[in-house]
Amino acid sequence: MKLVYVFDAYCGWSHGFASTLAEVVRRRPDLEVDVVSGGLFTGSRRVPIREFGYVQGANAKISELTGAEFGAAYERLIADGSFVMDSEAAARGVAALRQAAPDRTVELAAALQHAFYVDGLSLSDPATYRALAEAAGLEAESVVAAFTAPESAAAAQDDFVRAAGLGVDSFPTLLAVTGDRSTTVLAVGHATAEEINRRLDALTSVS
Repeated sequence: MKLVYVFDAYCGWSHGFASTLAEVVRRRPDLEVDVVSGGLFTGSRRVPIREFGYVQGANAKISELTGAEFGAAYERLIADGSFVMDSEAAARGVAALRQAAPDRTVELAAALQHAFYVDGLSLSDPATYRALAEAAGLEAESVVAAFTAPESAAAAQDDFVRAAGLGVDSFPTLLAVTGDRSTTVLAVGHATAEEINRRLDALTSVS
């Protein structure tokens, strides 16, 4: 069995779920985790953040339920309203980080969301990936080169197709995929690590 985590780096609920996923991984180090970008803000949804009037209310709810932090630099982006969230660029970044350290993708995806939601950094800016790579002890120039390479753009599109093929249209979604490729939904939007652990225990006992 392995886990498939479908998220979007520009999704506040995914940001809130990061600590839960980290705890699940800590408890279940034997489980491989595939991190897949879902593509929340693509096409006609790539508009200034002011167009999404629900953001601040949603963030307050996310903080209440998960304890997730939203930093002052991010709040300034919200107040200005002109910033455009581009999930295709963010998915290219996830692909570049996944390529650089495939066994650390859960950790790096969380760091990427921290860069936006706490530090207010654009996930379309190569400098963001340089700083993140340096902080993670990765080869920064290699990560930046991968972010801008055509292969990462292709990987982002592959992620979007995979998410759709899994039937996921709400982020974050955590799935368990067993050896016969049957899929079980463990969480959508919000769940505690304890709840997910119980569901995993139930799956393990059945198998």
